[in-house]
Amino acid sequence: MAERSFKKEVQQLRIPAGQEFRGEGILAITKALLQSGVGYVGGYQGSPISHLMDVLADANEILQELDVHFETSASEATAAAMLAASVMYPIRGAVTWKSTVGTNVASDALANLASGGVTGGALIIIGEDYGEGSSIMQERSHAFAMKSQMWLLDPRPNLESIVQSVEDGFELSEASNTPVMLQVRIRSCHVHGRFITKENKRPRYTLKQALENPVRDTSRIVLPPASFAHEHEKIQQRWPAAVKFIREKKLNEFFDGDFKDIGLILQGGLYNGVIRALQLLGLADSYGNSRIPMYVMNVTYPVIDEEVVQFCEGKRAVLMLEEGQPDYIEQNLHAILRKAGVATHLSGKDVLPMAGEYTTAAMRAGIEAFLKAHQPDALATHEAVAADEVAEAAVAPVPKAKPAAVPITFHPKVKALADVVPPRPAGFCVGCPERPIFAAMKLAQADLGEHHVSCDIGCHLFSILPPFNLGATTMGYGLGAASSSAFNVKTGKRSISVMGDGGFWHNGLTSGIANAVFNKNDGVIVIVDNYYSSATGGQDIPSSRADNPDRSTKNPIEAAIKGAGVKWVRTIDRTYDVARMRDTLEEALTTTTDGPKVIIAQSECMLNRQRREKPIFTKKVKAGERAVKERFGVDPDVCTGDHACIRLSGCPSLSVKDSGDPLKEDPVAHVDSGCVGCGNCGEVAEAAVLCPSFYRADIIHNPTGGDRFIAKIRSAVIGWLQRRRAARLAQYAL
Repeated sequence: MAERSFKKEVQQLRIPAGQEFRGEGILAITKALLQSGVGYVGGYQGSPISHLMDVLADANEILQELDVHFETSASEATAAAMLAASVMYPIRGAVTWKSTVGTNVASDALANLASGGVTGGALIIIGEDYGEGSSIMQERSHAFAMKSQMWLLDPRPNLESIVQSVEDGFELSEASNTPVMLQVRIRSCHVHGRFITKENKRPRYTLKQALENPVRDTSRIVLPPASFAHEHEKIQQRWPAAVKFIREKKLNEFFDGDFKDIGLILQGGLYNGVIRALQLLGLADSYGNSRIPMYVMNVTYPVIDEEVVQFCEGKRAVLMLEEGQPDYIEQNLHAILRKAGVATHLSGKDVLPMAGEYTTAAMRAGIEAFLKAHQPDALATHEAVAADEVAEAAVAPVPKAKPAAVPITFHPKVKALADVVPPRPAGFCVGCPERPIFAAMKLAQADLGEHHVSCDIGCHLFSILPPFNLGATTMGYGLGAASSSAFNVKTGKRSISVMGDGGFWHNGLTSGIANAVFNKNDGVIVIVDNYYSSATGGQDIPSSRADNPDRSTKNPIEAAIKGAGVKWVRTIDRTYDVARMRDTLEEALTTTTDGPKVIIAQSECMLNRQRREKPIFTKKVKAGERAVKERFGVDPDVCTGDHACIRLSGCPSLSVKDSGDPLKEDPVAHVDSGCVGCGNCGEVAEAAVLCPSFYRADIIHNPTGGDRFIAKIRSAVIGWLQRRRAARLAQYAL
């Protein structure tokens, strides 16, 4: 059950040629694939392109009508290997995933694909994301393009440019026999706009035709000596063909301006932000017309030397806006200009942040610094610039915090928010079934001492943060168990490894479980089975409980583990039973059984459960049917203010409030309206200190006559008890 359904939106993919298509970037990319005659599509979900996979899944019926094969790949490596269909056959194929972590996983397949080259167009759509909100390391796909000699497109973030780049990408791939990477940032994926459609095309050559007419060309297979010849072919044939195509098709764009002595060179994906920054400086209008000439690199690799020289000749200075580090393009431009004898001064990371997301504020500050040095009269055209300088001078300097051992330098305007907004670490959702797992782990360690815990990629990674503070490392998706393999040492303590069900099927079964069995690892492996690939949007995986007409689900993790040779396996079908979780962990950590000890902790992802149950509940209430919703609360008269429930749960619906009793100085626990009735707070408190202050309340919508009768009896009894208590208190007061 995906995070978002596109069943309604995908009907736009049927729009005939010449009509206006409206929607967001991921829908436009899908439409562009169909217009380009793609033959097969695959990929692995992950932000920012998670929803592209959801769109493709919801559009599968339309894809099938056009004889387009679609797969949700087991991993990014699987997706990349799919493109092998384009090596021998003239079939257009596209795959997608989150980069750079996805590209890391796929790098082996990509290297082989780029070595042998392709016959049909091969397009790799990668979602790149920088900045503080990104969930990945701040690396660049550009490095992979350079390493394997694949061409990298970075289109302007508007629907017309994105759609055109998909079509251009296939043509460029075929013209140069090279796979092409199409980079889309999160803003590109979800930007809204419109474009005029073309007709959807069936593949010119289908997978069925390929199977019926097999082709084998040993010169395209990556084996020596062919692999040696491939490297020469890349430089002597494919590169010149790509440069020729890019120049002739004018994939990069030149925009003229008033100031002829200066210019801006920028990645296409930064175009919208640059225009906005120029608007704020009074140097561009609302239609995107810039007073400063711009060279927009919709193709960031390879760099076209002749176009760079053409743009820079006759200019005193240009500014290169390149997001991320290292500054590959800036270094390349320096080499091009010096070799060509062009004396134009090139600025870049000297006035712009070295790393992180290039927000409008960051680019405005960088462009302003560049203009002050090389064209100060350009800033005199807008009163706001002068007003900013007056305002900055009037503000008293903020005392600087003590620098870290290795300080990171950001532009002053970029770090302003960090000075005033307190940090808010990410955490589990309300009612998340993974909370009690780590509460139980804390309790087990309280009894048995601290253990080394290896974490994994996924929601469970939040266990590293308060209130759990568990975990020492995270090495990659599905690599939790593998990252504990060095600790296979016979001592008094065992290592604990964690992986999710998504990571298990991604590569944890082989790299973690099978490896642990083969090497007779004595550690404990906890597999968090919440029924979905929850961290990437709630997509189905092989062990999902859902009935999926297009995929094979309900394949138990336990069967796969036992098939790999694990002897000690415990399955807990309700993670909210904290005491049972704790006892099972302690058993795994103390048993004399040899080999890996695997605990499968199962409970449905609460976010997906709510997505599934809320519409049903709402429908019942609107139809006048009886519907019950569970809520938990805390009796302030009973609560001692110990707050073990908060320390061992950390649920966002748990907070504190004044007890209302002047004799109780400490605030008591409080459950707010966000509660989903999972019961974890009460159970974890009970497992810790036998807390009796929690109660469960059933809120009944559209109650029956029997419900009302029982409620009256309860009210009468409670009212009688309250009156009796009040009378006794009054007696003591006298």
